[in-house]
Amino acid sequence: MLNTPTFSIVTCTWNSAATLADTLDSVRYQTCQEFEHIFVDGGSTDGTLEMIAAYPGNKRVLRDVGGGISRAMNQGIEAARGEVIAHLHSDDYYVGPDVLATVARRFEEARAAGEPVDWVFGNIQVLKDGRLAPPNAMPPFSYGSFAAGRASIPHPAVFIRKAAFDRVGMFDEKLKYAMDIDLWLRLGAVARPAMVDRPLTVFREHAGSVSSANKIKARREEFAVRRRYMHKAPLAFGIYCLRYLKRMRALEAEAAYATA
Repeated sequence: MLNTPTFSIVTCTWNSAATLADTLDSVRYQTCQEFEHIFVDGGSTDGTLEMIAAYPGNKRVLRDVGGGISRAMNQGIEAARGEVIAHLHSDDYYVGPDVLATVARRFEEARAAGEPVDWVFGNIQVLKDGRLAPPNAMPPFSYGSFAAGRASIPHPAVFIRKAAFDRVGMFDEKLKYAMDIDLWLRLGAVARPAMVDRPLTVFREHAGSVSSANKIKARREEFAVRRRYMHKAPLAFGIYCLRYLKRMRALEAEAAYATA
């Protein structure tokens, strides 16, 4: 019999009424119902809280949480009672009703093989201008490949045992863009993840997305974060530096062209 973990799904909201319905439905209709849904709201005034109030099921709402997205995610972690925590923001939604069951099965497969894991991640699909892009290829995880920037770990498709946060800490609340990369570099150094080679989550990209709002600042913060951990994989960091310089030149040229 499948030993299904209990999930805590943390959804950060702030005036999210335009997209929240997809998020809610994708969680509500999961075949695995052993979850709680925690909403961390930054003071919505557009009907978001009313939508959450009408949403059935096992839920809790943390209201008027300020201090940025990293603090909001940390508040959700601290409030979580489940064994496994996922962050599903109000722009995003699960691709189908079997996502939690699939992740639970992957945790159990690793345990049954004598190699229990603290975290599992899958792929995402990006929704932009109403179209779903094909998922990018997912190479097998290694710390070196991630440190070199050759592999990505998409935050909306990451599931982490709460006990792992006790080992490595939570999100750095001083970071605005690269808080997830910072956590993966800490967590990946002590706990190899298991991978699900399929899309689990749809990430909605739009002009207001933090990841696309200010690419140059985001890249600079990412560089500073990766530099913190260069001693763990110095060669990989050197490879990343070459990739960083190439990308920054392209972004700066793009910004110069846009303002010309």
